[in-house]
Amino acid sequence: MPVVHPSPSRSPLSDLTGSSVVTLDDVSTGQILELLHQARYIDTHRSTVAHTCDGRVLATLFYEPSTRTRLSFETAMLRLGGQVIGFAGAQLSSVSKGESISDTLKTVSNYVDVVAIRHPKEGAALVASRAATVPVINAGDGGHMHPTQTLADLATLESRFGRITDLTIGLCGDLTFGRTVHSLIETLCRFGHVRFVLISPPELRTPRYVLDRIDANPTCSYTEVDDLTAAIGDLDVLYMTRVQKERFFNEDDYLRLRDTYILDEDKLRLSKPHMAVMHPLPRVNEIAAEVDRDPRAAYFEQVKNGMLMRMALESAVVGDALPGYEPLEAKEVRV
Repeated sequence: MPVVHPSPSRSPLSDLTGSSVVTLDDVSTGQILELLHQARYIDTHRSTVAHTCDGRVLATLFYEPSTRTRLSFETAMLRLGGQVIGFAGAQLSSVSKGESISDTLKTVSNYVDVVAIRHPKEGAALVASRAATVPVINAGDGGHMHPTQTLADLATLESRFGRITDLTIGLCGDLTFGRTVHSLIETLCRFGHVRFVLISPPELRTPRYVLDRIDANPTCSYTEVDDLTAAIGDLDVLYMTRVQKERFFNEDDYLRLRDTYILDEDKLRLSKPHMAVMHPLPRVNEIAAEVDRDPRAAYFEQVKNGMLMRMALESAVVGDALPGYEPLEAKEVRV
């Protein structure tokens, strides 16, 4: 007997049904808030939503290595009652025979209801979305975008502060090449009322186009500094990234700056009691293991929130309603 999938209650997410998510510009601010609300519901109603996507199949097409992101997408669909197929490395797919992304997606679209793709080349997710006949979710393409990591970041801000605005957010480390940093800044600027403190060596400053996004919103501002110790006491959030040795032409400069951007207990003592420490992971040595015990450490919480947000997004793009869920707009109107 075929599985019957109920139509979702009318909400901003209804417009995501059948849509691909290549960047968060594909998702309105109202839809982002609805996804955050759905993720909170999913977290407290695990058994209720366990059959939301019965009969659905997700393909994870990962052309480069991944641990958290791939397992998170797969676990999200499994927890919704669906199934997963895919590959974790280009050498395991027909790309090793010369097959194009377009042909792979045209083929896989016949097997599944939704695709999550990661690829080392910028723009690959857009190419995939144009070739596919099912929704495609970008799981990271080169140094371009990683929209579901940003959704995980927003969910973590909300869980820690009850809001994603009116915060002072420090971003530290490699601000030139960090796609998670760029995506988070650009998305927060759509909501406004955020003060950014950009902490990096001169060699790894934030690109001009990202600063332009901040400047474009009169309620957002930024300062650029190179001293984490001096800045940490003003922050509500510290978002750490790795200072990468390969980005420096002079090893002496790298060695001089490396320890400046390692968060340890001594630096943490200078911060606010409720500051949240975030990191997209994987970390190398930029956060000392001793910080893991501190209640301000939120980076493993981000991992959990990433799974919840992917559950919300996967169910939204295939059009499966979460049983018992009441849309955010309906609740606001009733109140």
